[in-house]
Amino acid sequence: MSGNESGAVVVTGASTGIGRATALLLDGKGYTVFAGVRKEADEESLRQAGSARLTPLMIDVAKHDTIDAARKQVEEALDGQGLVGLVNNAGIGHGGPIEFTSVDDFREVLEVNVIGQVAVTQAFLSRIRMAKGTVVFVASIGGRIASPFLSAYSVSKFGVEALGESLRREVSPWGIDVTVIEPGSIATEIWRKADDLVSEQLDGMPQEGQRLYRPQLESWAKAFIEGGKKTGIPPEKVAEVIHQAIRSDRPKARYLVGMDAKMGAKLNAALPRRTFDRMVRMQYKQPKEPPAGAA
Repeated sequence: MSGNESGAVVVTGASTGIGRATALLLDGKGYTVFAGVRKEADEESLRQAGSARLTPLMIDVAKHDTIDAARKQVEEALDGQGLVGLVNNAGIGHGGPIEFTSVDDFREVLEVNVIGQVAVTQAFLSRIRMAKGTVVFVASIGGRIASPFLSAYSVSKFGVEALGESLRREVSPWGIDVTVIEPGSIATEIWRKADDLVSEQLDGMPQEGQRLYRPQLESWAKAFIEGGKKTGIPPEKVAEVIHQAIRSDRPKARYLVGMDAKMGAKLNAALPRRTFDRMVRMQYKQPKEPPAGAA
């Protein structure tokens, strides 16, 4: 239906990782790019890295006033033209056992990763309709396979999958395409900082939480970090798939990106639930029974 080799695109979460790689790739391909950031330093960094076609937008997807201001800025710049792409990429994550994850932390993840995507899509969808553009949601293989100790993140990404499905079926009469990108591990700076982040998470748990979960969480974190370092692909690989979806006249409903994502999805679909659960426990070196002293 859609499919655009050029035109204007909005990308959220463009400060680092997939968002930044996507903004710069699309800029290099000749698109007019509006790249969402939250800090002035990131705004300046993008200006220096991109061409005159790239315009940073100060936008926090959890704050409606910034979304509204960004919408007005884009509409003024477009001067009556539409958007050929909207890349909903901004997202955050919190880790820890569900039993000891604060409701506020859980709510924050959903506010940014799901409600924020809804709010941004509502703000720009009329411009997408004008150009018969493509809406892209960056989810994760975590939107198909829920990891232990990443419940809030996984719940949000499952939600993004549903959001993409519903929107695609609602807006297809206008020639609008909607696609969901499902990356596996991404090679970013987060893996270098992961050990410190996990230590902070553990130290911040109450004594009862540490007694019950510390051994499992430490084993999970070690396996998760090592796996991410080994299998992580450059964010530019995901950016290339996003570009493919925007320029295609028949983009896929979902794109799995990365060997770990593709293999995980196949096994998840093929194996019985309990068999797959055992495989996940083995992958993250999780005990079958409560650790000693944590009964």
